[in-house]
Amino acid sequence: MTENVTVERTHNYLRQIKGSVLYKGIAVSASFLAIPLMISYLGVAQFGIWSTLLTIMSWVVFFDLGVGNGLRNKVAESLAKDLPDEARNYISSAYSLIAFIAVGLWLSFAFLSYFVSWQDVFNTTLVAEEELRYAVQVAITFMLINFWVGLITALLGALQKSALVSLGQLFTNVFALVVVYLLSLFCEGSISQLSWMYGIALLGGNILLSLWFYRKYKYLTPIFMLRRDHVAPLLSTGIQFFIIQLAVLVVFTTDKILITQLFGPEHVAEYEVVFKLFSIVTFLHMLISSPLWSAYTDAYHRKDTVWVVRMLRTQLKLYGVVIVGLLVLAFLAPFIISVWIGRDFSVSISLVALVALFVAITTWNNIFAVMLNGAGAVRVQLYTAVAAMVTNIPLALLLVKFFGMGVGGVVLAATLSLLFSAVLLPLQVFRLLRKEADLA
Repeated sequence: MTENVTVERTHNYLRQIKGSVLYKGIAVSASFLAIPLMISYLGVAQFGIWSTLLTIMSWVVFFDLGVGNGLRNKVAESLAKDLPDEARNYISSAYSLIAFIAVGLWLSFAFLSYFVSWQDVFNTTLVAEEELRYAVQVAITFMLINFWVGLITALLGALQKSALVSLGQLFTNVFALVVVYLLSLFCEGSISQLSWMYGIALLGGNILLSLWFYRKYKYLTPIFMLRRDHVAPLLSTGIQFFIIQLAVLVVFTTDKILITQLFGPEHVAEYEVVFKLFSIVTFLHMLISSPLWSAYTDAYHRKDTVWVVRMLRTQLKLYGVVIVGLLVLAFLAPFIISVWIGRDFSVSISLVALVALFVAITTWNNIFAVMLNGAGAVRVQLYTAVAAMVTNIPLALLLVKFFGMGVGGVVLAATLSLLFSAVLLPLQVFRLLRKEADLA
């Protein structure tokens, strides 16, 4: 390992942050502007249904068996070892495998969707059963196509080009904003119309990124092939990521389902608006931490422990800034929401405080999870994620039904379930780095 590699890794990390700040800033702004337009276009109750539908759509990405994350690590590792042909073989096998999975999922869903009462799922009679089914089918179809095309984000991460992922999100969010604005002017509120427009926006960004990527990195262009010696490592690493993703799915995305079933879809709007506001902090922190995943992979396989430790210390210092930001945002939240959404839209102060606490714990965990993901040492993270998955929903039901905590009880349950990771992930990082130092 040369000093030049270390310096270039650090410089590239800073470049990715700068690019992400610009692209992500515009993307987040467009996303925020779209919220009041969507509420105006659909109404509060239908917006709650749409928000819940987006949650169901997000579940699809977890059926890749962790192949995307496994691909990111394997490609980054291969390139760190100067093995581009091996990287291309991993890419080819990943695309081929995901294509088979996506087709199988689409056929299964197309059949099973007719046996599901979607009005019961969304706890509403406001939208006809046929329109709900059609909207879900359209949304899931686009998500499954993007399931395959979206592997480009893993590859951009592997090559430490994460700023371009934010550029794709910029395209998606700006396109969605323009479409929602036009729909609000010329059309009546329709979830099925929104499903089409959102799906096109989601797919378009990743298609543009793919065209750019394979034009620049022609030597990584995949071919149709499934090699067992490449699929097995992808799945071996990927299955662990998949279980972690599944646990994250339960903790992070079932809240809207629980709120819809326990309180009704109109209560999802309050939850969504508060979470959207605090996602400012999450987004900003992800801008800083996301580029580190593959940078950690590169440093770990080059035995550059000093660089890893230095970056972790920097992340912990920045966490202090995150806490201050959360406190300020919690204090200003009612005022910001009244200006953003309207004075008639009220939110609970207790919900604001609980969401701030949830984001604080999530951000803390992310500091250490990114390093462990990069190193491929995810066993402890897997155990803590499963523990969170098992405890989240029962704890939410306990807090809501027996302690009468309302919507805030759902958020507090998710927060408490993350405490396993908050304690054990830092310990795992310390042990891993100490082991590497002893071997050096």
